[in-house]
Amino acid sequence: MLSASPPPIQCSQQLLDQTKSLPAIRTAIVNAINDVALQSARDATEAGIITPVLIGERAQMAAAAQSIGWDISRFEQIEALDETAAANAGAQAAGRGDVASLMKGHLHTDVFMRAILNREAGLRLGQPFTHIFHLTLPGDDGALLLTDCALNPAPDLELKKAITRNAVTLARATGIARPKVAVLSATEVPNKHIPSSLEADELKHWAVSAMPDADLDGPLAFDLAVSAEATRIKGITSNVAGAADIIVVPEIVAGNALYKMLVHFAGACAGGIVLGAKVPIILTSRADPPAARLASAALAAIAAQSQA
Repeated sequence: MLSASPPPIQCSQQLLDQTKSLPAIRTAIVNAINDVALQSARDATEAGIITPVLIGERAQMAAAAQSIGWDISRFEQIEALDETAAANAGAQAAGRGDVASLMKGHLHTDVFMRAILNREAGLRLGQPFTHIFHLTLPGDDGALLLTDCALNPAPDLELKKAITRNAVTLARATGIARPKVAVLSATEVPNKHIPSSLEADELKHWAVSAMPDADLDGPLAFDLAVSAEATRIKGITSNVAGAADIIVVPEIVAGNALYKMLVHFAGACAGGIVLGAKVPIILTSRADPPAARLASAALAAIAAQSQA
């Protein structure tokens, strides 16, 4: 079997440098009752990225903070006795404008997102929520945005348009003036037996008028999206092929597998956020390393600034 032993994962220095010119954003850490949630909050706080608002059962938060040696007495704390109450409190705080981003702590994703999607929270803007990963490799200054690998299971064409728009908006916020978007499939030619290739072709034609601030091409297989050499060998002529800044995946299984392969085999740092709500949402996983959690917080700060 292959051995997944990548180099140590490092947070993108470009993201950290970009946040240095931004004010720390008030971020609700939802159900901040364990070491991992509080360590993520502490790392982002000490980096000057966030000012935490800690939501959860006070005694559990105090015990977790003591276990990592962090004094949380100077930060605002909101009592919530269980994960549902914490999720609702975080969503309502964001809806009122009391915080500028939300970070998932120790709670189930469905509970977290249910509170955010509740119309009474005031976070919905009439557009779909979409997830975007910002991936960087150790020793490489470049970045690749990958979407949607964590939220929308099987997006149709209209949802892929929203996914693409959000990714382009985030790419521009991170400093990519004219993002290059590759729509992933298993071929570079539309094929009636591969539905994703047909949707990719439709997206390409839609983007000509709908997205004048980006270049989009598809369908493209992964090698043609990222490898100039593969593009040259196959004789592909495209502004995007071999130089993609963004890859739009066909559905969640392909995207989830692709990002995890980049993490576990190549040591990619995967910062991820959800866009489409009133505030950016940091949707971390229990398995995320500290560097990825810090990158996610930095990405949320950059997105929040661009939305302001």
